Amino acid sequence: MQEEASMFDAIDETRQDLAAVYRLIARFGMDDLIHTHVSARLPGSPGHLLINRYGDLFKDVTPESLVVIDHDGRQAEGAPVPVNTAGAVIHCCIHAARPDAACVVHCHTPAGVAVSSLEEGLLPLNQTSLLFYGRVSYHEFEGIALDRDEQSRLVADLGSNRAMILRNHGLLTVGRSIGEAFSLMYNLEMACRMQIMAASTGMKMRLPSPEVCARTAAQYDSDPDGAADLEWQALRRLAWEDRTP
Repeated sequence: MQEEASMFDAIDETRQDLAAVYRLIARFGMDDLIHTHVSARLPGSPGHLLINRYGDLFKDVTPESLVVIDHDGRQAEGAPVPVNTAGAVIHCCIHAARPDAACVVHCHTPAGVAVSSLEEGLLPLNQTSLLFYGRVSYHEFEGIALDRDEQSRLVADLGSNRAMILRNHGLLTVGRSIGEAFSLMYNLEMACRMQIMAASTGMKMRLPSPEVCARTAAQYDSDPDGAADLEWQALRRLAWEDRTP
């Protein structure tokens, strides 16, 4: 009985956190109408994940509105609702292939799409972009992600990285927790915005040395102050501060 209650609490917390990510993406202007998607592995059920009901604006997503689907993209619980086909294609294969993928975030932000359309991709321009130094993958554009044949290539291109730039398409991040996945996406988006802003000046850009880039990325990995957890707790409060009881 206690184990059952514990699992119920874990599922409820996952729903709360995933809905918070949707609302934060809307709050920070990183959404794309009803498109793009965020998913989370369903606790206690390795073959299932939570994703948004297609048609909801991200600002309106609630823990209760999230849908359970299996790794084939089929709805597994509740009354039938629309589920984004491209979302299922992209997210299901990553959750299935990466046991560490607690959460997967995919966005079509203007800055992210702009950088994804540049031959050089993301440049190691500043402290924020160095979070991804040697840690970002690239996947070539194959059209709208409706073909399950693309799944093997998505997984292969992502490899063991936690961030991927989908060429001519957008951004994707993978987190060992829901909070980590959102933080990676937020920082990847900010790095893209900073790059576009710097490039727009038309002036020569100054890049840190490879040695400094590698050292900075390693510093991020160590997280000596436990900033990741502190950040997510603050963001959860922000996500729900305007929700009516």
